[in-house]
Amino acid sequence: MAITLGPSAHVDTFARDNLPPADEWPVFLLDGFDYPERLNAGVELTDAMVEKGFGDRTALIGNGRRRTYKELSDWTNRLAHALVDDLGVKPGNRVLIRSANNPAMVACWLAATKAGAVVVNTMPMLRTGELTKIVAKGEITHALCDTRLMDEIVACAKQSPFLETVVGFDGTSNHDAELDRLALEKPVRFDAVPTGADDVALLGFTSGTTGAPKATAHFHRDILIIADGYAKEVLGVTERDVFVGSPPLAFTFGLGGLAVFPLRFGAAATLLEQASPPKMIEIIEKYKATVCFTAPTAYRAMLAAMEQGADLSSLRAAVSAGETLPAPVYEEWMAKTGKPLLDGIGATEMLHIFISNRFDDHRPGCTGRPVTGYEAKIVSEDGADARDGEVGRLAVRGPTGCRYLSDERQRDYVQNGWNLTGDSFWRDADGYFHFAARSDDIIVSAGYNIAGPEVEAALLSHENVAECAVVGVPDEARGHIVEAHVVLRRGAVASPEMAKLLQNHVKAEIAPYKYPRSIKFVTELPKTQTGKIQRFRLKQETTV
Repeated sequence: MAITLGPSAHVDTFARDNLPPADEWPVFLLDGFDYPERLNAGVELTDAMVEKGFGDRTALIGNGRRRTYKELSDWTNRLAHALVDDLGVKPGNRVLIRSANNPAMVACWLAATKAGAVVVNTMPMLRTGELTKIVAKGEITHALCDTRLMDEIVACAKQSPFLETVVGFDGTSNHDAELDRLALEKPVRFDAVPTGADDVALLGFTSGTTGAPKATAHFHRDILIIADGYAKEVLGVTERDVFVGSPPLAFTFGLGGLAVFPLRFGAAATLLEQASPPKMIEIIEKYKATVCFTAPTAYRAMLAAMEQGADLSSLRAAVSAGETLPAPVYEEWMAKTGKPLLDGIGATEMLHIFISNRFDDHRPGCTGRPVTGYEAKIVSEDGADARDGEVGRLAVRGPTGCRYLSDERQRDYVQNGWNLTGDSFWRDADGYFHFAARSDDIIVSAGYNIAGPEVEAALLSHENVAECAVVGVPDEARGHIVEAHVVLRRGAVASPEMAKLLQNHVKAEIAPYKYPRSIKFVTELPKTQTGKIQRFRLKQETTV
């Protein structure tokens, strides 16, 4: 397969040099996504928005203040000057950003992008060992870090042969750190690097739990594609929208939903460093937020808050991803708000959501149909197309796709031009896709294939269950059995009788062989910073 990349402005060619071989790329379907050969995503989301007349509109809300598009444009241009003039960032250099969700992190990302850098956004919870692996994989030369989080990255720099420059910025509203001071007297105009549409702009490190880190290379055009595709078609974003959400900007789900989407259309993004459900509810009420990105567990908390009088009526779009959306949560949200929860699935490798429900086309317990520009199918283990109704591996292709940076696992993720996401799905006769499980979350018990999320949905439909997670645990007789970890609602009492009650409820809701033979009552479930339940930790606990 011949791949011709457009012109590059990168002086440091590491990122392009380490893209996968041409015959390992997925097929890219770019019809309808036309951009000039020279394209800088940082410019498109700031300076270009000012030129379009959005200068006085609010772009970012955070740390108790609003910033307009003009202020954001000026701020990022000053920072870009500091990166180039004082810190020696060259086009193509990898720049790591370490911060919680705040306006300064967005500004640093946009500034580095304008300077032609390849940005790696990372979460505050990462420790020195994890950062060291990321720095080594991307041969990262520069790091911009919130001064409240310096210790781990400084320790990383001391032992890294690559990381030469670590500079602190102030993630609060004070702007009193080294990078801020360097930028203070810089001009508000910056001649952004004329990067190519096919230049790597972002390395998205996957949030996998084991093994060496995988970094997916995304181009400048990819960053705009997710806005001009999903955000435009599914969400219908306008300048009147106000975004709120919990996913970290370090993950592409958060970067898209809380930075790229609002900034592409002149909308406003509210950013929370601690995006707990109560904090998000407070922001929604205060700023009349219209679009929310979070996980199903947070929507359950919001439903409970509405019972107590919380006013979330300003929300016109509630997007659920990162974790399968149980039908009971969808149905309760519909009943309370009259609006659908928009379930969807995305992946770091694909950059953002590629299958989704729509406002006018949605079903409970269903992930929806491919976003415009994408194609999806179900394949069996041998790669043959599966029949409708048959559970198999989800394969997708479209305008974005997986390009692992120098990684043999590219051949596993991309096969025959299709991206294999690691999810088990089935498609119904009407062309709607239904999530079964992560491919490694299918529980094989006494010869039966049981999808954990289906059992979870059955449990969640019981009035006494607040949260639950289902895993397979080894069993001598059956190979594995279904084990449910259950958080009860307030007032419900954990007991053998309660366990029996829930088991009988599941038998009545779905095929009886799928019921959890073991139920453990817990006070909370282990979760990632994005709200995903960490089932692997539950599995580890059962094998220790």
